[in-house]
Amino acid sequence: MTHILFTKKGQIAIALIDRPKALNALNSEVLEDLNTLVDTVLADEEIRVLVLSGSGEKAFVAGADIGEMSDLTKAEGEAFGKKGNDVFRRIETLPIPVIAAVNGYALGGGCELSMACDIRICADTAVFGQPETGLGITPGFGGTQRLSRLVGPGMAKQLIYSAKNIKADEALRIGLVNAVYPQDELMPAAEKLAETIARNAPIAVRACKRAINEGLELPMDEAVQIEEELFGSCFETADQKEGMGAFLEKRRHEPYQNR
Repeated sequence: MTHILFTKKGQIAIALIDRPKALNALNSEVLEDLNTLVDTVLADEEIRVLVLSGSGEKAFVAGADIGEMSDLTKAEGEAFGKKGNDVFRRIETLPIPVIAAVNGYALGGGCELSMACDIRICADTAVFGQPETGLGITPGFGGTQRLSRLVGPGMAKQLIYSAKNIKADEALRIGLVNAVYPQDELMPAAEKLAETIARNAPIAVRACKRAINEGLELPMDEAVQIEEELFGSCFETADQKEGMGAFLEKRRHEPYQNR
């Protein structure tokens, strides 16, 4: 991966998008690297949580690379949008949780990338926005769909139609992010949250992610059926036996073994 710095800390993976001179903007190469990142995470059964952030303190991802997009034809524009959407859907549907640690500008494709993650936390210097209508285009990497699901259609329409940016406190108020931290506390907070999640039974965590993501797209009667099936499947696992056994025996459970 040319533009992603990848490290592992035990059961946590940390990926930093690394194009600081371009404010970590998304071009075709970065999208390919994100695709490779998904492959890397899927291939490593030790990884239980992925933390995604940007290099430096100025930007998470400042947007898609306008220099690359400016001369696209209609067909090329659709293809570029599909490339981004395909990668972001792979991130969104990763079996494990993904935490976006938004350390600066998250505009356009950067805001859309953060919304493809399960949980968003940000620095107090972070700025979010979908500026596309000010450039003569629509959001192209899922912004019209995920933003309305996260903050409601009315607020999403206001942000997208106006192309105005919002600061961290406003992102928190409308529910776009879960928490705001001083810049130097952001990554420690992201890692602490990741470690907390990683300590829980990984099969159960993955089942919860699947139940939430799939259930949101279904009527309630069908959604609860998914939950019932996944709930039942947990009772076939050694981790369930250990977790409930430890509770009944009033002791700390042993580390979960993902089986």
